[in-house]
Amino acid sequence: MERLVTHTHLEMTDRAALRPAKASTVALDLVQVKIPSPELNRFLYATVGARWTWYNRLPWSRAQWLAYLDRPELETWVVYMTGSPAGYFELERQEGDSVEIAYLGLLPAFIGKGIGGQLLTAAVGRAWEMGAKRVWLHTCDFDHPRALANYQARGFTVFKVESVVEQMPDGALEAWPGADVP
Repeated sequence: MERLVTHTHLEMTDRAALRPAKASTVALDLVQVKIPSPELNRFLYATVGARWTWYNRLPWSRAQWLAYLDRPELETWVVYMTGSPAGYFELERQEGDSVEIAYLGLLPAFIGKGIGGQLLTAAVGRAWEMGAKRVWLHTCDFDHPRALANYQARGFTVFKVESVVEQMPDGALEAWPGADVP
């Protein structure tokens, strides 16, 4: 099914522009995935992204996942809440000293617990540590309804908005049947 999708591209070009989120009252641990793990990244992508119609990588083979992950310019970080994986982000170093926050999100059970802003703060902080002169990301109509506000609250500014026709999957995506049922 074809849909018109609006993509909003945002950037931060000054480290001082970051407005960190308030710390959670729950202990969070952020861990870098140092050994490329297609199974882990596919799990995170599918589970975090199902609700937001992340579909582009779902058909990838294990070899495609490994080729994507096993690059020095890519980092995956997982946030844990009291020992359970709660979300993740992927950072990709790009030409011109840019770092893209390629993916960022929470597993469904952890949405609404006040940790999305902290996860974004950590991602931006790590991007600056990677030597970025510019940190950027994009969001679209299908992301969490508060995603854009979270990005702007952390200090990102919009640099491009575009609407494109995309071929979308038929029906809702789920990490597995009934995954969104509490």
